[in-house]
Amino acid sequence: MGIAAARDTWVGQSVPRFEDEQLLRGKGRFIDDLAPVPHAYHAAIVRSQLAHARIAVDPAAAAEAPGVVGVVTGAEVKALSRPFPAGIPSPVPFYAAAVDVARYAGEPLAVVVARSRYEAEDAAELVAVEYDPLDPVLDPAAAAGTDACIHDRTFHYGDADDALAAADLVVRETFRFPRFSCTPLECYGVVAEWDEGSGTLTAWANFQGPFTLHGVAASALGLRGSQLRLLTPPDSGGSFGIKSSIFTYVVLMGIAARALGVPVRWTEDRIEHLAGSAASTHRVTTVEAGFSHDGELLGLRYDAIEDVGAYVRAPEPATLYRMHGSLSGAYRVRNVAARYRVVLTNTLPSGLNRGFGGPQLYLPLERTMAIAARRLGLDPAALARRNLVPEEAMPYRTPSGALYDSGDYAACLDQALELAAYGERRVEAERARADGRLVGVGIACVVEPSISNMGYITLAQTAVERAGTLPKSGNAEGALVTIDPLGGVSVRLASTPQGQGHRTVCAQVVADELGIEPEQVTVLSEMDTQTVPWTVSSGNYSSRFSGVAVGAVQRAARSLREKVDAIRDHLGDPDLPLRRVAGAAHWNPEGLPEGMEPGLACVAYWAAPNLDPPDADDRVASSAAHGFIADVCVVEVVRDTGEVRVLDYVTVHDAGHLLHPALADGQVLGGFAHGAGAALFEHHVVDELGNLMTASFVDYVTPTAPDLPAVRIGHRATPSPFTALGAKGVGEGTTMSAPAAIANAVADALGRDDVELPLTPPRVWELLQRPPASGVGR
Repeated sequence: MGIAAARDTWVGQSVPRFEDEQLLRGKGRFIDDLAPVPHAYHAAIVRSQLAHARIAVDPAAAAEAPGVVGVVTGAEVKALSRPFPAGIPSPVPFYAAAVDVARYAGEPLAVVVARSRYEAEDAAELVAVEYDPLDPVLDPAAAAGTDACIHDRTFHYGDADDALAAADLVVRETFRFPRFSCTPLECYGVVAEWDEGSGTLTAWANFQGPFTLHGVAASALGLRGSQLRLLTPPDSGGSFGIKSSIFTYVVLMGIAARALGVPVRWTEDRIEHLAGSAASTHRVTTVEAGFSHDGELLGLRYDAIEDVGAYVRAPEPATLYRMHGSLSGAYRVRNVAARYRVVLTNTLPSGLNRGFGGPQLYLPLERTMAIAARRLGLDPAALARRNLVPEEAMPYRTPSGALYDSGDYAACLDQALELAAYGERRVEAERARADGRLVGVGIACVVEPSISNMGYITLAQTAVERAGTLPKSGNAEGALVTIDPLGGVSVRLASTPQGQGHRTVCAQVVADELGIEPEQVTVLSEMDTQTVPWTVSSGNYSSRFSGVAVGAVQRAARSLREKVDAIRDHLGDPDLPLRRVAGAAHWNPEGLPEGMEPGLACVAYWAAPNLDPPDADDRVASSAAHGFIADVCVVEVVRDTGEVRVLDYVTVHDAGHLLHPALADGQVLGGFAHGAGAALFEHHVVDELGNLMTASFVDYVTPTAPDLPAVRIGHRATPSPFTALGAKGVGEGTTMSAPAAIANAVADALGRDDVELPLTPPRVWELLQRPPASGVGR
């Protein structure tokens, strides 16, 4: 049975998802479906009602309530753990529960453990908390001038000062990207069991990675990595980044299990999730961009203030540094400068959220390009094309160090313009405005990085500081492929899928390598740090599956294929069925070729080849692969209500070789939903005291299917030379591009520059009631 011919490969086909039948039949196994420990007790968390206050917690009444095993407060948490380590120093230690001072509304103050969830939640209301209110810090721009600013770094590539001084036009604008959350269908869940005899913690959680955070959790618990066994369920109800931050609750429940001597389980509700899980950062960015009279982008300067919330929670300040290599976006400008400041505020700590730094970078950059086009009297698409990195420059090294692997950005933009009938749309918009309607067209051109370099976060240190530490680099993944005595093929993954279809694609990859049908491959995606091959960079983030995890699976399967072929040759039959080969290998190891190990199993690892540590000049290839996206958006603003209606949306992606086109389109659509949500609906709102005003879906409004247009998707494919199958990430791009494209379209419709996300009807209506400030109108 030979290897399938190239034209017949399973990879590249949109086969039906293997995951779907169980899910559609209601047979999925999620964290709350698991009962891995008998007689587990239930936890309820007492949370701070104030954003900033000294606290005194009295658990006595709760401890005496029916069914209660015990109550763990911040004092016990401090005694049984250490502060969480993070990427930068912070004057405020971060524990799994507040110690003496609460620093955001929703912060855990105590954990009540009881026989049932009902008893735990009833008893939680009996925990007495005395608050001594303190003034909250809520505005990141104001915080930047105080001791709440805990990190301040500057970077220079080329000479931005000279470039701006020589420019015919300098655009200087400030943009805010507000906090939002990706709100997966399933919230957090943890089951924790402490083994006093071995001093080990076993925890089941719907964690997504990165597994750098496994080490962070183990460190906080004072354990070796091998003493924290972390397992994930077979299925997860979405994540989009946010379930990385569950590690703090793994620690909290682990402490409760250890302190009280019983297994503990906790399932988060939606109000808890919005108040106490994670959210994107709130970033305030001032951009200065210098242009020649004919539109060449000569220089860029960023001043970014990053609000990470009340604590620096790992992997922060990664949101700020993840996109560092792409500061110049899709453009060939060589003079770039940046100042990064990180501030603490009395709000929910930030964490991974779909797009992770991309929306915060591209909103100011792409809005600046649109503003410059208007002031130069140029069409925005023409200005973009004038500055895009050309195809012949690939692979292209950006000023700040990213290595753009492949792509024809101009052709991708042209495809999007053609698909959108861009010229006609422009004419229609002008006619509509002449008739009194507010119709606008916006574009966005963005580079989508994938497969994060584990070393980019060390840019938070100076080159001198980095020289005194262990270098960090790369992004690697492991996989195990086995063939049993009957010829059954199994794969074990460490990519912790959250609904993307990893099992389906891995079955296609293995089928191609072994010359079998995908249905013959069983893929096990539940993670177990004691049995599954993994690395610190394992997990589900930075759209790394198609580039790295698939590479490990392919390498393991190919090694097995080579062994299978050697056995076939030894037995004199190159077409011997796989079942017969497996039987010979398992039942007659003495009959194997001389020197061959018995068994049919292979563990393999694959690492991106182009991710070095940051250099002495603070340049870093912050990601291994880079896709490109060109979006065109048409909107109409309803003058009487401020409602923004998206009339048409076109997005064209170059994500390299598409391993499963239908899954890729699903990722594009999901990314658009999150990006459109951030642009038009979603943001965390707190009052002047720091109380969360968007603590349920009544107030935190997310888009539903009728709120979103039928997105039209186009693809180009320039394979990456740096990934095993030429694939690039595709899961986050439209979350990065949509806020900018929609904001540009709304600004075009209104004829003004001072638009601010989210573009909710009340905000847009208020904007319509006041004239534009000098210099910001059409």
